[in-house]
Amino acid sequence: MSYQVLALKYRPQTFDEVVGQSHVTRTLKNAITADRVAHAILFTGPRGTGKTTIARILAKAMNCSTGPTPTPCNTCKICRDIVEGHCSDVFEIDGASNNSVDQIRDLRENVTYMPATASYKIYIIDEVHMLSTAAFNALLKTLEEPPDHVMFIFATTEVHKIPATILSRCQRHDLGRILLEEISDHLKILCEKEGFAIEKESLDLISLEADGSIRDSLSLLDRIMSACPDKMIDHQKVVDNLGVMDRRVMHDISSAVFLKDGAKLIHIVDMVNDSGLDLKKFFSDIILHFRNLNVIKLCGQDNSAINITDLEKKTLAQAVTQLHPDYLGMLLQLLLNEESLVKFSSHTKTAVEMVLLKLIQISPGAQLDQIIGKLDLLAKQIESKLAKQLTNSAGYTQSATPPDTAPMSLEQPSRKEASLRGIAPEEIAPKTPSMPMAATTALQTEESQATYAPPPMEPIPKTWPNFLKKIEQKFPFMFALLSKALVDESSPGSVQVKLYNCSAFDTTRLKTKKGELQTLCKNFLGKDLDIAIMSETQSIAKPDKQKANMKVAARNHPLVLDAQRIFDGEIINY
Repeated sequence: MSYQVLALKYRPQTFDEVVGQSHVTRTLKNAITADRVAHAILFTGPRGTGKTTIARILAKAMNCSTGPTPTPCNTCKICRDIVEGHCSDVFEIDGASNNSVDQIRDLRENVTYMPATASYKIYIIDEVHMLSTAAFNALLKTLEEPPDHVMFIFATTEVHKIPATILSRCQRHDLGRILLEEISDHLKILCEKEGFAIEKESLDLISLEADGSIRDSLSLLDRIMSACPDKMIDHQKVVDNLGVMDRRVMHDISSAVFLKDGAKLIHIVDMVNDSGLDLKKFFSDIILHFRNLNVIKLCGQDNSAINITDLEKKTLAQAVTQLHPDYLGMLLQLLLNEESLVKFSSHTKTAVEMVLLKLIQISPGAQLDQIIGKLDLLAKQIESKLAKQLTNSAGYTQSATPPDTAPMSLEQPSRKEASLRGIAPEEIAPKTPSMPMAATTALQTEESQATYAPPPMEPIPKTWPNFLKKIEQKFPFMFALLSKALVDESSPGSVQVKLYNCSAFDTTRLKTKKGELQTLCKNFLGKDLDIAIMSETQSIAKPDKQKANMKVAARNHPLVLDAQRIFDGEIINY
């Protein structure tokens, strides 16, 4: 077969050609120059990131006829033999198929022999984590003190499966996932070499689908090139060939969620389903998209935790400018909570539609802090209105009717009525002794003041319940919280308050208002306020009956009842 896939045709042959692992290649080049190369080296990282490639380059660098050198020539016989895979002194071993203790014993016996043509005998063991425990134990002594002419180079994707005794005997180099921009730039160079025309958007989509693996990206590009014999790669062909969703669809979904457009969400899901794409993979992409929205909102668009293009980062940053981080967090949390529903549902399309429609039911302004603030404001308005009504009522009660405008008794007829009825004037005259007008007015004024004077105000007892009534008007939330507490007023200088089963939100609110509460308590009760929040284990000792009473009192609190009525809600947990 004459055709070579891109991953083999363009495999890096020097350290400088390796994409995205400069921290490893730079260290190895410096070690070779300073003659400080370790006898056992471990490369670990995700698939397709260059572990085996760097191991082969290191083998050439150590055995090149001009070396050891950080820049192997790739033209001498040893370099060519290593590239072609038939060098007698460089052994590439598959750890999955050579994992028995007998094979490692054979290796241990062969290391004693000098190399045939090269300077070093090098053993490259790929997927070394597949070796058995006995095989690892058989390798320990040789790995720790090998002959001077032997080097071990290990590669693995699952470093956690390697025994600590092996790790401690190796110099470890961690290879990371390659950045999207680096993969995209590399693919662009290869397309130019192969004579293919492709858009930047298509290269970014291939790089994104590769998930940090350069080998995966080359395999995808190889497949797409095979589907375009005219060497003109259209973006829609890339989307169809990869079986992935165009990134613009993700932006359409988040936009529809923010705008509460349920009809558009249904249309998008229907379109994706008709295209033949896997809806479960589509839902996973939605989760990743909303995760990126959260990270950009919290960390900014320059954060390296988002492996997307700079243009898309800018688009996402513009989309979340006016949104609250808590709102975005609630959207992502709902998607994660419903992931199992989509994964195991036999009606995947319906499940995806239902979850997306749930997203639009979350209000950007429905934050708990704001709800509590509105409830506090509402409670103050109610208290103010009630106080005003009571004041007006008391004013009407205490006001005295002027004596000269007092209503005439129904039993005593006026003089005009008396004349009409034939009653003598002396019969309707008052029967009390007559007195001067001034004296009569003064007497009536004294009687009026004596009758309608307000009673003296009794001092309010300095007790805990009265203290709660005092703070109820100013801090309704604190009143509801402290009403459930256990209180000890026996100490002469302080009031001991214990709160059980406090949520993180209650604790935060309490800390913000603690100073004002202590000042009010000192002014009213003359004691220090000591509030203790008890842990969950400590709350177990509380009597069950008392817990039940506290729950009933909280449920029937006027503020809670007002909130239920205003928001037309119901209590599902308390």
